[in-house]
Amino acid sequence: MLKPIAIATVIAGTLDLLAAFIFSGIAGTSPIGVLQFVASGPLGDGALTNANYAVAGLLVHFAIMACMATAYMVAARQWSALLDRPFLLGAVYGVALWLLMYWIIRPLRWSMPHPSHLVPIAQQLFCHVILVGIPIALVATRYLRSRGPAG
Repeated sequence: MLKPIAIATVIAGTLDLLAAFIFSGIAGTSPIGVLQFVASGPLGDGALTNANYAVAGLLVHFAIMACMATAYMVAARQWSALLDRPFLLGAVYGVALWLLMYWIIRPLRWSMPHPSHLVPIAQQLFCHVILVGIPIALVATRYLRSRGPAG
């Protein structure tokens, strides 16, 4: 099961990161700044003041994505119904990931208010649904469906 997890992590992680660079760039934040922010989650606010933390941010981003991909793959091995409708269930998974990240994890770490503006919410949901949830579900369907429960 490591191969589909790795493939889903690379695909979804790359798509999500590129979108973050684009959306944040429109708002005036550089890719280095995006990666520093990601690194500041587990490593503290000091990461925001040192561009060298961008590499750590890249590693943290893909580690988080690997956890997201792993969770779906493990669930799909237990409930094969997750493999039947990858677009629908991947979209549902993306919404669940968005709720987890923006309504629980981020507010706990940074004391941020919950999202309330339509454009950022739409961007966040686009990323989590279209660029993360659905690609992970499609990879799971391709690899786990063809290999059966033993994957």
